[in-house]
This record gives sequence, C-alpha cells and structure tokens, in this order.
Amino acid sequence: MRLFVAVVPSVEVVEHLSEFVEPRRAFPDDDIRWAADENWHITLAFLGDVPEYKTDELAERLESAAKRQKPFDLQLKGSGAFPSVADARVLWTGVRDESDALPHLAMTTRAAANKAGVTVDGRKFTPHLTLARLRQPMDVARWVRIFDGYEGPVWTADRIELISSRLGEGPSHGAAYDTVGEWEFLG
Repeated sequence: MRLFVAVVPSVEVVEHLSEFVEPRRAFPDDDIRWAADENWHITLAFLGDVPEYKTDELAERLESAAKRQKPFDLQLKGSGAFPSVADARVLWTGVRDESDALPHLAMTTRAAANKAGVTVDGRKFTPHLTLARLRQPMDVARWVRIFDGYEGPVWTADRIELISSRLGEGPSHGAAYDTVGEWEFLG
C-alpha cells in the first residue's frame, strides 16, 4: 500500500480555497493539472509502499503520536513552487502555523513510522498544500503572484489521517486517496 500521513483542512477551508481556485482552473493550459478539492491535504510524512504486515504497528504508533498532540490553529496563506518558481513542477499554497506545532507533528509522525519499521521519505518538511502539478517544468511567477494574495480562514487541526494513494485512479488520471486511519489529538 502506498501511504502518507496528513492533516486535512476542514470542509469550510476547502470550500473557501476552491472558490479562489475555480476561476483559475478555467484558464486553458494543458500543462497544468489542478489538484481535486477532495485530495487537498498537508503531508506530514510520505511513506511510499508499506507492506501490509507493518500497517497495524504503524497505526498504533500514529495513534500514540496523535494522543500526545494538542489541537492547533492553521491557515492557508501565500504561495510558492517546487523546486523553484522559475522551473516549477508543483504549485502550492503555504500554511501559516503561529504555534509551530505542524513541524513538531511532522517530526513525531515520521518518528512513529520509523519505529514501526516504515521508511519515510527524507525530504525536508515544508508545510504546503499542493494546488497543481505541471506536466513539464515551467516558470510559474504569474501564478505565484496570484496565489500569494490568497488568505484562507483559520481552522483548528485536531487529527491526523493515514491516507492510501492509488496512482492514476483519481480525477484527471491523478491519484485517488482513501483515508485508512484517523486519530484525533488528545494532548
């Protein structure tokens, strides 16, 4: 199973962002694949292919990590691109976290996965929500300027989700996501 751990924005946050993104989706450009609203999330730990026999221990350790976490406020704000604005493959909106709880949560979920014997993608954690993927590297300076003005409503993150990803089975031949585990913060 291809898995990742994420914080998923509230329905209100998704609706607000969707209203902002929708007119941009209408812009005809075959090189931009806009992410489906139902797939929006903030990845804490990308786990890749996880053998079935490791999922029970992984779930237990993620539940334990969630129980130690207190709910905290987040806001989608600003924008950027990976690997850079000049030759982007991913366009994203940023995440404002005044409490700095999100990087700590990413660290604890990654540690939980490692203790369960699951290898975590070693990339540096950069809090973001992917808006679009680009079929080929391109300069997205105008898109970054547009989304840089975006400021969503504040919401309280109160859980983590373990999500499976099935490549090519989702909207526009993107990934289809299914939540396979969910744990509320109790801290």
